[in-house]
Amino acid sequence: MSGKPHRDDAMDDAHLEDEEEEAMLDEGEAEETIEEDDNEDAAMDSGNDDDEGEHEEIELVNDSIAHFDKHKDSIFCIAQHPLQPEIVATGGGDDVAYVWDASPPERPLLPSSYETNPQPRERKGQEVIATLDGQDESVNAICFTLPQGEYVVTATLAGLLSAYATPTTTGPARKIGTAKEVEEINWLIPCPHPSHPNTVALGATDGSVWIYTIDASSITIVQTFFLHQASCTAGAWSPDGKLLATVAEDSSLYVWDAFGDAAAAGVTNPSSGQAVVALTASDERFAVEGGLYSVAISPGGGIVAVGGAGGNIRIVGLPRFTAPAVAKASNARTKAPAGKAASKASTTASTGQMGTILASLQAQSDGVETLSFSQPPLTLLAAGSVDGSIALFDAAHNFTVRRNIREAHDDDAVIKVEFVKGGSSERSALLTSCGNDGVIRRWDVRGGTAAANRGLVGEWRGHRGGGEGGGVLGFVQGGGGNAIVTAGDDGIGLVFRAD
Repeated sequence: MSGKPHRDDAMDDAHLEDEEEEAMLDEGEAEETIEEDDNEDAAMDSGNDDDEGEHEEIELVNDSIAHFDKHKDSIFCIAQHPLQPEIVATGGGDDVAYVWDASPPERPLLPSSYETNPQPRERKGQEVIATLDGQDESVNAICFTLPQGEYVVTATLAGLLSAYATPTTTGPARKIGTAKEVEEINWLIPCPHPSHPNTVALGATDGSVWIYTIDASSITIVQTFFLHQASCTAGAWSPDGKLLATVAEDSSLYVWDAFGDAAAAGVTNPSSGQAVVALTASDERFAVEGGLYSVAISPGGGIVAVGGAGGNIRIVGLPRFTAPAVAKASNARTKAPAGKAASKASTTASTGQMGTILASLQAQSDGVETLSFSQPPLTLLAAGSVDGSIALFDAAHNFTVRRNIREAHDDDAVIKVEFVKGGSSERSALLTSCGNDGVIRRWDVRGGTAAANRGLVGEWRGHRGGGEGGGVLGFVQGGGGNAIVTAGDDGIGLVFRAD
């Protein structure tokens, strides 16, 4: 039985005839009028033939000699083995880290033009040495421990710290252990202190700073610091590893006596405990509205530079440690005390300008995200900014601006600047930079603002660029800077020859 209500058939026929008459249009209604509107889109078949074939051309350039494509998301961090620069480690947004070989494939003895029937060669990606699994979130920091790279350590956005034995020809990557004391880790750096090998420091979003040491079976907490009142954004060890400088979004700087070397040398700061230097936004001369985001310590260890919002940089004095004098020949037979205690007992320090604000700089218009000091005999500080510029300051001349490279990476943020280390004195004058434009550039910092081509001596392309999702988020250039290996926001690691 139908679910519709019953209707009389005669009434239905009459109703249908009325609807058909109403549906018929008279002659005046049958003609459709379309008013011309210059703002309306033209019909598909009415386009101008002269416009056909005009398409935007996108130039794709790839200067790399090798690539790594195992990551399935952005590569957030990259590290290089301290003794074997061809071994790198990367971590990404795909919740995994890899150790891989960045050695480029051997080049053919003869160019393809010498071949009878030359064929295009498909380049294979670099091989994975080890997969560092067990990550619980994006891996945003990674490092090899010093001095020999015995361990590789990862840190995630969920606060997990994991340590692995670095894979070798005789053994795989073995997980040593994990630690999870914070909600999110911002940065992770290895300690160069010769008496504290295989030690790392990290900073967290809750402002805390942690130091761990790693051995063959465990990860052990060495120190913890809790004076920052906002996210700890960056950290840097002094070259000797005795001091650790950290900065935070609350515009605070603390320089920690990580292992007691300063206290043993008679350097203390009664107002801040284990921090030999403590500067906060309560000091109007130091305050940076918007916070601090980068830090670097000079090669001599005497000054620390911090960079923050609005292009602001502060230069602060540090205590100087003096190594023990070499024993005279007449005392050569005297037995010297051994171990860490001997090192602390015989070290002295000068507190001359410790904690003094030596300079306040502002040569750029937006946040200073990266800082790097040159190696002697040069005395330069390089600063990379979100406004796309790189500023060079001369530390030997009251940090006057030596050169301001505007639009060093067009209008895109400069992510990292780093002076080349090792090699000849000429190479130590080279500064490498990367940015959100997806380009690696290298600058000769000698000379002033009138330097030819602003000092640009090379650039390498291969990442997508474009500012969003195609930038270079980091690079390594150990081994004298002859090769540069990148971490791409596009999920690719590229190897460039830069010799």
